[in-house]
Amino acid sequence: MTFCVDNEMNAEFPFDIDETIKSVCEAVLKEEKCPYEVQINVVLTDNEGIRELNREFRNIDRETDVLSFPGLEFETPGEFIVGEEQEADCFDPDTKELILGDIMISVDKVYSQAEEYGHSTKREFAFLIAHSMLHLCGYDHMEEQDAELMEQKQKMILDELGIQRD
Repeated sequence: MTFCVDNEMNAEFPFDIDETIKSVCEAVLKEEKCPYEVQINVVLTDNEGIRELNREFRNIDRETDVLSFPGLEFETPGEFIVGEEQEADCFDPDTKELILGDIMISVDKVYSQAEEYGHSTKREFAFLIAHSMLHLCGYDHMEEQDAELMEQKQKMILDELGIQRD
């Protein structure tokens, strides 16, 4: 797995950002039985930066905590089937890794939501990575049963890693 972190805010956290991203991403990929080595890009921005992206890509003019930009379309969540017509666009020609997608996180929201929910910034950050990774694996939460499934998977992954609410 290759991941690139663009810390636009030069944000500092009381934990190792790279290690947290790596461990959460690996746990999600293991749970989803991803058969490929993958590339993931993570951008840490502020509320204004994520609001701009939310407005541009989703036509929603407000900040949010995390945005996910999948590199692969899934017919069924967690089924990593790449058709021949998608193959050229889905794999890095140099590394042969699946370009899973991009994760955008508002650092402002990490801090405010950690305080609001009464848990650590590491827990909030890890939750947002897990949540976004599930989106990159084809999951969504538009329907109640889909939301419940995502919540169960997020909790299980974070529990496995020992990253729980304080």
